[in-house]
Amino acid sequence: MRIALDAMGGDFGVSPNLDGAIAALKDNPDLQVTLVGDAPTLEAAIAKSGYSGDRLRIQPADGWIEMEEKPIDALRKKPNCSIVVCWQQMATQQVDAVVSAGHTGAVVAAGLRTRLFLKGIKRPGIAVALPTTKGKTILMDVGANPGARPEHLVQYGIMGSIYAREMFGIDQPSVGLMNIGSEDGKGTDVVRESHALFTQSVVSDKFIGNVEGRDLYNGAADVVICEGFVGNVLLKAAEGLADMMMKTVEAEVMGALNTEKALAQQAFHVLGKRFQYHETGGAPLLGVQGISIICHGASNARSIQNALRLATTLKARRLNEQIVEALDREPSTAMN
Repeated sequence: MRIALDAMGGDFGVSPNLDGAIAALKDNPDLQVTLVGDAPTLEAAIAKSGYSGDRLRIQPADGWIEMEEKPIDALRKKPNCSIVVCWQQMATQQVDAVVSAGHTGAVVAAGLRTRLFLKGIKRPGIAVALPTTKGKTILMDVGANPGARPEHLVQYGIMGSIYAREMFGIDQPSVGLMNIGSEDGKGTDVVRESHALFTQSVVSDKFIGNVEGRDLYNGAADVVICEGFVGNVLLKAAEGLADMMMKTVEAEVMGALNTEKALAQQAFHVLGKRFQYHETGGAPLLGVQGISIICHGASNARSIQNALRLATTLKARRLNEQIVEALDREPSTAMN
């Protein structure tokens, strides 16, 4: 397994990327990681780390995309930046996967420019796993395609279902369409047309219809589909709410306890892990040839280690091959 890691991406620079890569290499003797970024900086960091193996390589790149930059403008000004070089490595089949904690918009935009789409895919989408009262729900798309058309949403349903089955062991994942109400006929033209297409798709037997925002965390559907603008708002609102709730509840409970504080702290630690992106590593950009994992900007070494592990697992589970096989049977793909 060969992975290009955007070593300059993320809020904290090279350190968590390098540390996560080294930890992943220790876990997997068949893994090879190419650190993409400023060569002198990476050489110095590797020397300081003490790593001396031959499975960690450096691919030079000129600069990187800052979080405040506009993706398209930045990619135009920096044609050889770290994330572009990562995608070039995958386009030329020098690596099997790309992992980045850098600017999400830039990661997606650089990937779309390569046109490395799976056969039949119109637009790739980002899938995230959210905790629910019943386990996990896959939300897709959360930002790759803000202007999705109905056929895109159906493809997200197909890809999300395969991802849910292969990564979370859900045998027959149910699929719901995010809407402002559960009744048929609700929502925008795009949502209504998507609803009709879903009832005729290869996942029609798993399609449960519309779900509302309040259904997202009660496990009403194993896979919830929406276009990227809505998904991104949902995801960021959820991150903020989870952070506020954990801090508030912990402060209130710990403040009220006089004894057993150690047990309470342990309970909060276990609960917090359900909501931390560090544990999942990142979210896959589904629909591209190869594997692409997009990590949170605040990723630490554990996040990067888990993202590299996720990329390896998706490759081993033949996720892309299964997506292509499913799309070959999809009526809406054939019509478009």
